[in-house]
Amino acid sequence: MKKLEISVKNVHVPLLYEYDNSLPVGLFRIVFKVSGKVAEKIKGVARVVSNMLEDGTLSLPGAKFAKFLEIKAVELSVSAGLETFVIEFNSLKEHFGFALDKFDELLCEPNFSEECLKKVKFQTISEIKSLKTEFDYVAQNALNELLYTNGALSYPLIGDEKSVEKISLENVREFFEILDLKNAFVVVCGDIDLQKFTSEISKILENLPVGKKRELPIFRPSNKKQNKILKEKSEQAFIYFGAPYDVNKDERYKANVAMNVLGSSGFGTRLMESIRVKNGLAYSAYARANLNLSHNQISGYLQTKNENYSRAIKLVKKEFANFVENGISQKELENTKKFLLGSAPLQKETMFKRLKILQNEYYSGMEFGEFERNLQKIADLKLSEINDFISAHSEISDLSFASVCGENFV
Repeated sequence: MKKLEISVKNVHVPLLYEYDNSLPVGLFRIVFKVSGKVAEKIKGVARVVSNMLEDGTLSLPGAKFAKFLEIKAVELSVSAGLETFVIEFNSLKEHFGFALDKFDELLCEPNFSEECLKKVKFQTISEIKSLKTEFDYVAQNALNELLYTNGALSYPLIGDEKSVEKISLENVREFFEILDLKNAFVVVCGDIDLQKFTSEISKILENLPVGKKRELPIFRPSNKKQNKILKEKSEQAFIYFGAPYDVNKDERYKANVAMNVLGSSGFGTRLMESIRVKNGLAYSAYARANLNLSHNQISGYLQTKNENYSRAIKLVKKEFANFVENGISQKELENTKKFLLGSAPLQKETMFKRLKILQNEYYSGMEFGEFERNLQKIADLKLSEINDFISAHSEISDLSFASVCGENFV
């Protein structure tokens, strides 16, 4: 992948370009940093704006815009995340120019109408009401509230009924204004001659305000070891747990190895062996490392019968404590190396998977090729090194639990 720049309104916007002719397709993407949930003033507005952008333009609203894209097999995707907001098209090579034209139209006159807003708000509030009956969703949100008392991580991306109901067109346009040049980078990938479309890309970017570069807020999960139980009509206990994981960027490959042993790779992990195989308490149990620019944490989950709730939690705590105190064995290290190194080719088998890796390297502030360098580091990793790393991160034992249990749970 090449890192280039495109100058628009005296702003040098980074442009990542990867030529790949394995398929006659092309992808065009604009990523806006510090522009997702972390930039919201009203809960759920980022999600509402992304849905409205997918509803076409003022001239071609809703199904009309979608039909124009469908005829040319062009796919539009708009997504609001925690840290970023992404708008992209992918198309056949022969229709790439057409896709760029439609992208330009979308940014020129998005369907920010009262009718569209009313429809999106209704759909969003209906979804929120439906999600309230999903116990996994309820328990996950309860855990986030424990780990992050305030701020963007303490509430779901979709927002809540009251906040979504309050969103006005003024709020929508205000959020749309933060999708600016100073916080954007462009991605072009596929069987596409970049020089042929440079002027069209510049035209698209001209639609965006210059803006000001924003700093990403940093969140640290609580280490207070809290426990919250919500009672519902359920015969099962839905248990979510999390803790801080203070991992530096250059240690992430070690965290990957450690968590594969503890709980992120399915059968054979410490948690699965303890919770399912030895004690038969759950069909599945996992623990993963969520390592981001804005926050790092351990996230885990299991589901068991209400009467097994306390026992299951004790086992989770025991496995984490034992993991930190005693580390892993040489056999576990070798098996994990085989798994991670052996599965690496599958992570790069398609153009879109390779693009995801390269884009993530850039976004994380790393040089291209970090994925391969980490594979070599994993191959060279010694048992003493990984166990020193594990013992240095005892914060993963500061687990908080949020659970949905049956109404008769004691």
